[in-house]
Amino acid sequence: MNWIDFTQEKQLDTIKEESKTKPVVIFKHSTRCSISSMAKSRLEREKTPEGIIFYYLDLIKYRPISGKIAEEFQVHHESPQILVVKNGECIYDESHNGIDMQDIAEQALKA
Repeated sequence: MNWIDFTQEKQLDTIKEESKTKPVVIFKHSTRCSISSMAKSRLEREKTPEGIIFYYLDLIKYRPISGKIAEEFQVHHESPQILVVKNGECIYDESHNGIDMQDIAEQALKA
């Protein structure tokens, strides 16, 4: 898994632009939460699907960015949480034990 670190609010603009050509996944991770660590581990054990860009947000360090994501994509903040962004919009979000690489790939790569 080649995560791109999400450390600056201005990366939201980059993500929205990138999502016009490739699906983008944002993984919001709490380094203090065992469920979040389990979800991250499950994702990292899976084969990374081709053609999807993966961002990693440490929401303990960058909590304001997490709030901006919730506002920008109109999703309820949760942790851990996955968002799939296509054409500048969040088309799928899931949290906790619902985070699954196969589901992410299906949502990201469907026409």
